[in-house]
Parts: sequence; structure tokens; C-alpha cells
Amino acid sequence: MAAPLLEKLSESLGSPEPAVRLILSVLIGYPCALVYRRFLFHQPVTVLHLFHTLSGLALAAFNFGSQIYHSAVCVLVQFLMLRLMGRTVTAVLSSFIFQMVYLLAGYYFTATEEYDIKWTMPHCVLTLKLIGLSFDYYDGGKEPSQLNAEQQRAALPTVPSLLEVCGFSYFYGGFLVGPQFTLRSYQSLVAGQLTDSPGKPPNSVMPAMQRFGLGLLCLTIYAIFSPHLSDSYFLTDEYGAQPFWYRCVFIMLWAKVILYKYVSCWVIAEGVCILSGLGYNGVDENGNHRWDACANMKVWLFETSPLFTGTISSFNINTNAWVARHVFKRLKSWAIRSSLSWPPLLFLAIWHGLHSGYIICFSMEFIIVNVEKKQSHKLQPRQRIIRDPRNLKSHELQPALNASSSSNPGFGEGQPCAHQLANSPFYPLIYVVQQLFHWLFMGYPLVPFWPLHLRQVLKVYSSIYSAATCSSSRPSCPAVPAHALVPKREKKQD
Repeated sequence: MAAPLLEKLSESLGSPEPAVRLILSVLIGYPCALVYRRFLFHQPVTVLHLFHTLSGLALAAFNFGSQIYHSAVCVLVQFLMLRLMGRTVTAVLSSFIFQMVYLLAGYYFTATEEYDIKWTMPHCVLTLKLIGLSFDYYDGGKEPSQLNAEQQRAALPTVPSLLEVCGFSYFYGGFLVGPQFTLRSYQSLVAGQLTDSPGKPPNSVMPAMQRFGLGLLCLTIYAIFSPHLSDSYFLTDEYGAQPFWYRCVFIMLWAKVILYKYVSCWVIAEGVCILSGLGYNGVDENGNHRWDACANMKVWLFETSPLFTGTISSFNINTNAWVARHVFKRLKSWAIRSSLSWPPLLFLAIWHGLHSGYIICFSMEFIIVNVEKKQSHKLQPRQRIIRDPRNLKSHELQPALNASSSSNPGFGEGQPCAHQLANSPFYPLIYVVQQLFHWLFMGYPLVPFWPLHLRQVLKVYSSIYSAATCSSSRPSCPAVPAHALVPKREKKQD
């Protein structure tokens, strides 16, 4: 009965049935969280583990049928590794190798010519969870002085039970599309500790509904505009016959809209985590409760940043944090860490899949980001920014954040003309130009994510004469005005 209804719904929405099943499953997380809050909050942790496991398995079966055995096998093997190998490097390496090989084998045997929604999609999320679990259990055997603050918060003092690992793995708020979170966070959730009202369900309905509404808005934007900005259009003769400016603008608009598919899913899933309490993140310096522990998107930063690094830092936050914590920061030498920033990107490319398009995408990201950073370092410090970001206007916020960061020490005296323009009434117009360049160059490395094959990618790149590649190899890159054209700000008064 459900299949015909889903077919009609997918036809009316103009979306593939797997995509409709996925978004419905993410939305079902909200009633699951309400059931947990209303009926199960005070129940024993065993009951909560069972509820999270069974609800997650039901969602997996609804989407992928009998193929849920893939996740079950990996969860069981991971638990046995923890039990039998203990807190050893061998256990960590075995976990990493087994989980990644299983995922890559899944990619290989299910590969098609297109990007499909199949069991490997949630499994890549699960792979990071289980590998991270082995790292956290290993860290639990070290002295606290040997761990950094993140590792101390995530370290596991005891081996978890099988039911606990299952509840953590299949939790309805993060099984299908993320976000990443640690077993320690999940343990705090089922212990009733992630709440702003001790002993009671968290007062998180309004924050959750805000994220739900924002996610629904992003989903609506994607549903309206994506049919007119299809990635398959890149490979048509009609696209190749369009003027050069039209092809560039199409890539820019396509990149902006296509990312809303991910933004909407992540923001809606974040709302589920907030509603359940998993998104609780303590209080800020002003005593206000924070609900951003599971934030996978900084939507305002994503929309307003004129910098590539700003957009990247606002996107898929928890996955990037996982890679930073378990790949980048575990490289032993500081010299290696500073000179070899490509291992995390290489890992992400392989983790996404076996198609050459993923390697091209992250390689282009590496090149563009490094060009932006090198150009920013050529600018001499103009003035340190110490104003409270909450007091800045919206168009000032991202430049201020980047100017005050250690990676971008300041803005240049060597660009006097640029700074004069930035402090002139023409800055809003300049900001629009910055955003146009920014999204054109953001769309360029995203193109290989969808054709996936090298021949198709090269066809698209040749249609715009590889403009972004040539520009990125020249000293004058749009990253320079993006850093230089920042309004002059006064120092904070004591």
C-alpha cells in the first residue's frame, strides 16, 4: 500500500522515490523525538537503547529493505573488535581498515553512472561513527595529560555494551544523513544530562522548530529551482552553444542551488537532535543556553561569506571536525601537519566514493583555498579587529571573523585603493561583485561531483575554457579583493 502512495507522491513532486523516502525518514525523526520526550525520558537506559535501535532500523528498512544487514554486520564487527582487541593500536588500525574497505567495496559493487541514494549513503556516515568509536575507546586508556580537550571529552573509560553501540549507531537523528557525534554525547543523552532543566526534558521545542523551518525553506528553494538548473544540462549541446557568460552564470547558480539539497537535510536533522536534547551544548558566556552541539551548517555564514574558506568552514561542520580530530590532529609532527594539509582532503575524497570526480573536486578545493590563503598573507596587517562580532553589521561579520583569525592575520596597507573603495558608499556593490566571483569559483570544483567521470568533467571545464583553473594559477585571484575590500573598523573602546 505504501509503495503506490510513494510513487504518486514522487511523481507529483517531480523527485525520485528514494529521495522522497529519505526526506520523509528525516522528518519522521521529529515524532520519534517527541515520543522519547513524552514517554521515554525517565525510562531505564536499556529501554532507550532499544527504542533508538529499533526506530533507526525501521527507517533503514523503509529506505533500503533487506540491505540493512550491511550496517548490522559492521556494527557487530566493531563491537567485537572493542571487546577482543582492547585499547590497542591494532584495534584502531583494524577498525579503520575493515570499515573503510567495507564501505569502498560497497561503492564498487553498487556503482552506477549517476549519483544514487542507496545503502552506501548512510553507511558512509556510520563508517566515521564506528572508526571514531575505536579512536575514543583507545584514548580512554591514556592519561588525561596525554589528550587534548576534544579527546578528553570523547574518551571512553569503559567498553560499551552491544546494545549501547547499536543505539548510538542507529539513533534516528543521525543515522541517515548525520550529524557526527561521539558515544560520550549519546551516553549523556540517554542519561538525561543533555537538558537545560535537570530531571526534565529540555526546553528545546522552539529552537528545534526554528531549524525545521529553516530547513524547510532551503528544501523549498531547492525544489523550485533545481528542475531549471539540472546538472545533466552541462553535457548537452544546448549548453555548449550558449554564450560564455551564460555558461559561467549557469555554473554559479547551479552550485548555489544544488547545495541546498544538503543544507536542507542537515538543518532538518539538526532540529531532530535539538528536540531530543542531543543538540544541547551548555551555556554561553552570557548564560544563554546553546543548542548547536549537532550543527552541521552555519547557514548565515554560508550565505554571507565572500571567502572560500568561510563557505567551507560553514558546510558539513561535524564531518570536517571529525576529520580534523581523527586524521589531521593525529599526525604526529607539527611540521607534517603544517606542510601536508592534503591528507584530510584525500581521505574525504576516498570516503565520498571511487569516482574520479571526487578526487578532482577536492583537488580543486585544495588549490583554490591555498591560493586564497597565500594571497591573504601578502597583505600587511592594517588593524587588528577586536570588536564583538555580535555588534557588527551583517555584511561586516564574516570579514571580521576571518580578519581576527590566526590564519588571516590582517589586511593590507599594500592595497590602499582597495581599502578606500571598501570604506566608500560603493561597498555594497563591491560586496555583490565579490559574491559573484566567489560562487563562480565555488561552482567550478563542485562540477565533478555530479558528472563524476573524467571525460564528462573535462567537457564541462572546456566549455568555459578552464577559466577558474587558469585564474587560480595566476597571482591575481578573486581571493585578493575578497580580503582587501573590507571596511576599515575602529578599535573597541575600553
